[in-house]
Amino acid sequence: MNNPLFLNTILLGGSTAEKIAAAGSAGFDQVELWRQDLDAHPGGAPGVLHALAQADLGLADFQVLLDFDGAPGARRSAKRQEALQMLDLAVQVGATSVLAPASTDPDCDAARIVDDLAWLAQQAATRGLRIAYEAMAWSTVNHTTPAAWRCVQLANQANLGLVIDAFHIFALGRNASDLDGIPAERIFLVQLSDLDRQVSKAGLKTAARHRRLLPGDGHFPLASLLQRLSAIGYAGPIGLEVFNDALHARDPAEVAQEAMAALRRVCALQNQ
Repeated sequence: MNNPLFLNTILLGGSTAEKIAAAGSAGFDQVELWRQDLDAHPGGAPGVLHALAQADLGLADFQVLLDFDGAPGARRSAKRQEALQMLDLAVQVGATSVLAPASTDPDCDAARIVDDLAWLAQQAATRGLRIAYEAMAWSTVNHTTPAAWRCVQLANQANLGLVIDAFHIFALGRNASDLDGIPAERIFLVQLSDLDRQVSKAGLKTAARHRRLLPGDGHFPLASLLQRLSAIGYAGPIGLEVFNDALHARDPAEVAQEAMAALRRVCALQNQ
């Protein structure tokens, strides 16, 4: 397996510098960096760039641009200004992709989603960036990967692609067939996690934000997802997005080592 392996910093406690150092020491190739990580670093973007260089880490993406697509009329202009700022910050920290989940705004205007995604991708392209669009289980309109893929196709921008998040597929009781018809090159990154029990729709957000597990510690059929990705020739980043309060409270260096071991074990399943 030659896919770059990444760790989302949300798993780790400590300072931004400590998170980056822990990920690098554990052998990850990349991290997913949050704007909060940038804001918390006393050195700003230059400090983050230095820490990444010291740890020999790249960026899988810079996140997260929330509730952008389909923003209702009263908020659309402000959301576009927020997006431009996010894109500029991504350039400053050396990112090549910005993560934008499908809107969870209850007033999301479905008729505007494709136009908004096309506009965002065009603005990103002028900065040499890609937009990674993610269906979340509680997104207002595009809460499944096939729905998100349809909008990506309609937007018709080469630098607009998908995030495949195992949680948002399997927590809804869906399966790897959600990837049917999606070319490997339009998948920009793959986020893995696990869950030890099925949750109700009402409990999805709580589980997603506090109780995700490292791959292999729950019941998600991650092997089926990885085998599907391998079958279509996916060669992009694969990593962990694990929100877990107990792991976040522990020593970041130890947790990063455990995370890498779990990721390597689960990635080996794609060859079985």
